[in-house]
Amino acid sequence: MSVRIVLGTQWGDEGKGKAIDTFAGDFDYVARYNGGNNAGHTIVNEYGSFKIHLTPSGVFYPNVTCLVGGGVVMDPAVMLKEMKSLEDAGIVLKDRLLISPRSHVIMPYHKILDGLYEDAKGEGATGTTRRGIGPTFADKVSYNGIRWGDFADSAIFASRLKIQLVLKNKIIIALGGNALEFDAIYDEYMGYYAQLKPFIRELFPIVHDGLKNGKNFLLEQAMGTCLDTDWGTYPFVTGSTTIASAATTGLGIPPQDIDEVVGIAKSYTTRVGGGPLPTEIFDDEFAIETLSEVAATTGRIRRGGWFDVEIVRFASMISGIDKIFLTKLDILSAFDEIKICTGYELDGKSVHYYDLDSYQLGRVRPIYETLPGWRVDIRYIREYKKLPSKAQAYVERVEELVGVKVGWVTNGPEREAIITR
Repeated sequence: MSVRIVLGTQWGDEGKGKAIDTFAGDFDYVARYNGGNNAGHTIVNEYGSFKIHLTPSGVFYPNVTCLVGGGVVMDPAVMLKEMKSLEDAGIVLKDRLLISPRSHVIMPYHKILDGLYEDAKGEGATGTTRRGIGPTFADKVSYNGIRWGDFADSAIFASRLKIQLVLKNKIIIALGGNALEFDAIYDEYMGYYAQLKPFIRELFPIVHDGLKNGKNFLLEQAMGTCLDTDWGTYPFVTGSTTIASAATTGLGIPPQDIDEVVGIAKSYTTRVGGGPLPTEIFDDEFAIETLSEVAATTGRIRRGGWFDVEIVRFASMISGIDKIFLTKLDILSAFDEIKICTGYELDGKSVHYYDLDSYQLGRVRPIYETLPGWRVDIRYIREYKKLPSKAQAYVERVEELVGVKVGWVTNGPEREAIITR
């Protein structure tokens, strides 16, 4: 039996999908256990290029059973669209994709409220995806959520929906929106349930029978450590726990059964939406253009910055990361010099990520170390020793500063563009 967690060490967008796709062939189960369709994992393989939001990224391996745990919130329209795109590409989902009845459902009012809240905050907006994720998690902890299990009895679903519409319509109208009608939502969501019902199954006995019988589990985290509700840059965070402990609550894996935690770290740092990004680049147009990206989920521009040791080291400490999976090293081939943030100063004093709230983090002065670039195309190299010596020096300096071994390096989006150390 083996249980490996793959999680992001930054603000998401680290390349977790690539890591899962790399590892999944050796596992019996691949599972999502947190977040929702605010996450987007990009996969490039022989089937094509896919942006996966809810389906576990191991779906492309026919021997893998994919689990969506109760810690995931789900927009059924997104789930069904994603399933269709996979089936159209020749991927078989029957008896391979299983969804927990404990998973909470994103309802139309969640998406409406997400947008209205952001608009009402003005310049203080969090920068959410407006996909209804936060309001759904808020309903979950305030006993107002609707789960897939509620749909099994249509009378229970109808009752819970009526109560929520009474509550939610008052808020929507107060914030300038239009009230929602029961019948349209009831019919639409019962239709979604009818399509997803064959895939909905209690996962707890599946997980524990698998553990008992020596099956191998690969657990796929959504978002990044610094978006965690408790340990991230609050309030500029996501609605769910994004550290390794979420595997227990979101899927039912006992902590003692977790064998390995792999932390995914991009070779530089990006962030989408609001909130601090200490190493963000403002004064170098070439670096801004090279390191900025388009988010897989929302199409928004990710702000770019240099690698930040402080946050990756913190992520490694809080989740007990055993190895780093370093992604997108090839992007840094464009630079003559490459900076690494080795620490912070605030008001003339040395500080750490964990000392600060998000507003203080936005005021820190990053301390940089500059390394020489290699200015060589490394995209087709498959052995570590064949990388330019300066590229190796960069990887090894990251490893030294973070204090965790770099076990893998990626140098392109393709499945084969990976170097194992």
